[in-house]
Amino acid sequence: MPGRHVTDHQMRLYMKFRQTDSLAVAAAKASFSPSTAYRIEADPRLPSQKKEPRGRRRPDPLGGLFEAEVVPMLKAAPGLRPVAVFEEMLRRHPDLGAGVRRTLERRIRAWRAVHGEEQEVVFRQTHEPGRLGLSDFTDMGEFGVTVAGAPLEHRLYHFRLAYSGFEHAHVVLGGESFVALAEGLQNALWSLGGVPAEHRTDSLSAAFCNLDQEAKDDLTRRYEDLCVHYGMTPTRNNPGVAHENGAIEGPHGHLKRAIADALLLRGSADFDDLAAYRRFVDEIVARRNARNAKRIDSERAALKALPERRSSDYEEVVVHVTSSGGFTLRKVFYTVPSRLIGHRLRVRLYDDRLEVFVGGTRLTTLPRGRAHPDGKYGQVIDYRHVIHSLRRKPMALLGLVYRDRLFPRDAYRRTFDLLREKLPDKKACRLMVELLALAHERGCEAELAEELIADLDVARVPDLDRLRARFAPDPACVPQVIVQLASLAAYECLVGTTAMGDAA
Repeated sequence: MPGRHVTDHQMRLYMKFRQTDSLAVAAAKASFSPSTAYRIEADPRLPSQKKEPRGRRRPDPLGGLFEAEVVPMLKAAPGLRPVAVFEEMLRRHPDLGAGVRRTLERRIRAWRAVHGEEQEVVFRQTHEPGRLGLSDFTDMGEFGVTVAGAPLEHRLYHFRLAYSGFEHAHVVLGGESFVALAEGLQNALWSLGGVPAEHRTDSLSAAFCNLDQEAKDDLTRRYEDLCVHYGMTPTRNNPGVAHENGAIEGPHGHLKRAIADALLLRGSADFDDLAAYRRFVDEIVARRNARNAKRIDSERAALKALPERRSSDYEEVVVHVTSSGGFTLRKVFYTVPSRLIGHRLRVRLYDDRLEVFVGGTRLTTLPRGRAHPDGKYGQVIDYRHVIHSLRRKPMALLGLVYRDRLFPRDAYRRTFDLLREKLPDKKACRLMVELLALAHERGCEAELAEELIADLDVARVPDLDRLRARFAPDPACVPQVIVQLASLAAYECLVGTTAMGDAA
């Protein structure tokens, strides 16, 4: 057709039809004129072969600068970014202008394709069922999750089977540690119902951070013993080479995006307690596993059997309870019942809790605390452990080193600040201690906090007598127990019957 260029495809069609048809017929079938067919007969080259190389239509904005200045920079510093080269060229030659950036970037890319250094190659792997499971940690701080209004600093331990894509995620409150790895890995294996032949992690550099050589060797032995217990071969990828753990590094992003979407659909990132947040994460992971259910079931047949029992997923330490009514562990002070002062306790240290034993008797479970990022000691305080002694010495509250941690809720702390403003220190401390004792003895910590908030709203000092009457037992709910004493004659009959039996 006039005004349109003949394509290579049209010419091939023409040459094909020309073997059986006349020139005019073959040209018509190829959709061009007979005169074009005569030109093709005279020059059988394809149209693309007849085009001359396109020349430059405007002056080169870089002129001879690329070979004279840019190439030496690229050779001297192979890792130099194109934007850095662009900024340096603008500094040297202000007349170049910002429009030369894309030209310079394309020229650098083309030069590196011919003269650049060799790059590392990623070798895609074929995964066999039942062979490889991978573990890694990922930070969750970007999601702004809160528990009861308080920010939750946490990570996710993430386990994945390379073949089927089975996943398990465990909320970790601290950093990367052997305890977190052992607990998360064992939860994953028992949830899966089998064991892969090989378990791969990264270099575990975060878990080894700030440990001396003896502690590092001990951690390495414990990890190897854990893998031996489950019959897995432990392997690690090279430090700083994320793609060697690519079967889990990529799914990190997919899982985190799924959690982000679920939080947006939920409309809030605040949860009532840690258990609610863990159920939320478990539900998301379960939905992802459901999509791969058939593949996961097929891989289960290739997994090794689980051992008869779990291995330990905690660290055990011995602590001494001081006269302060508690003990210090990992730069955190914990209170315990005062009857334990002077005792040596056995503590099992988990990622999110401490289990306290005297000998073989389990006493209590404490939430695990963390030291401050600046190195200051942390505190985990339960006012119930010290309130009986504090009632005898209420002025100790004034300068107590863990006073802010003593108050179970923010309403109690704000109430003490109000009392100090309106009352002398002695009366303020005594009234505050009695309020804490009331919360403990009557089991009304949450309800009392609501009453205190109402008083705070009007800047009113709490009325202790009114609150005691408010939270006193309801006489109507107290059962009336009537004890009827048996007649003494009944006992005489029993004695007589026993005596006759003995005589017989």
